[in-house]
Amino acid sequence: MDNLTVVRHPLVQHKLTLMREKATSTAVFRQLLREISNLLAYEITREQEMTTRRIETPMCEMDAPVLAGRKMALVSILRAGNGLLDGILELIPSARVGFVGLYRDEETLKPVQYYYKVPSDLGERLVIVVDPMLATGNSSAAAIDLLKQSGARNIRFLCLLAAPEGVRRMAEAHPDVPVVTAALDEKLNEQGYIVPGLGDAGDRMYGTR
Repeated sequence: MDNLTVVRHPLVQHKLTLMREKATSTAVFRQLLREISNLLAYEITREQEMTTRRIETPMCEMDAPVLAGRKMALVSILRAGNGLLDGILELIPSARVGFVGLYRDEETLKPVQYYYKVPSDLGERLVIVVDPMLATGNSSAAAIDLLKQSGARNIRFLCLLAAPEGVRRMAEAHPDVPVVTAALDEKLNEQGYIVPGLGDAGDRMYGTR
């Protein structure tokens, strides 16, 4: 799976284990998601383009490294993507933010779109798409289809957990989009949920069932 990067940092893996536990409360789950998204954001922005800017330190002038190009765009796949989004915005507060509203039809497991609002000039920005779970991959692939139609060319996908089926679906639909995750789990069950997984990320984040 050449398009996949699994972040095996000890802090990421420890926090993920706490999130997997059934007994973890909604408040703690939400806090852990914010913390782990900070750590994952370091990995997914590792190859971001840089340039230099002339600055003056208290000692002298120097050419110092700064991020190049337009401010990046973070695109959340609603609703669960917002948990990752909030944590990344703490690290990159200047990022532009977009939203793709998709829900999964429980019979067909296919995505149904209900909302789409993204920043302008996507073709000139690094676009990071966030959704905690890459399960079937259908919603993620559909969201990236929409972003490419809006002109996005430099896209990366960030998730908390991935299933092999979802990674393969993304590789087939969008081989140019790298996927960064904290874990590649075993499989999907008959209902399309990741196993061993952590349940429904949106429900656990917002306390809904």
